[in-house]
Amino acid sequence: QVQLAESGGGSVQAGGSLRLSCAVSGNFFSSRCMGWFRQAPGNEREGVAAISPGGGNEIYADSVKGRFTISRDNAKKSVTLQMNSLEPGDTALYYCAACRLGDDMIWNNFAYWGQGTQVTVSS
Repeated sequence: QVQLAESGGGSVQAGGSLRLSCAVSGNFFSSRCMGWFRQAPGNEREGVAAISPGGGNEIYADSVKGRFTISRDNAKKSVTLQMNSLEPGDTALYYCAACRLGDDMIWNNFAYWGQGTQVTVSS
């Protein structure tokens, strides 16, 4: 069983930064791809960023490339999303997610989810 707990959300003005963290419990953390997703009111949940088990590969949604950075610390079983140059369009509930063991790092393979943390960006 994998449990995820996000922290670090909040309210910020456009152009500002926030850092989201995800603490993970359960086995085989270093063997799972990890990711961040978001869902704004009235929209479907979308993938934002993901990172491979060893941390060598990352993928990003086009809308956040160059502004967001995902990282992981396998020793601490944690994942971080650094968000810079935030825009009002980034306002959403952000979820940390984990893949099943052995699954490829694609958006549809994330099976475990946290409760989410709210990010609000004002203009």
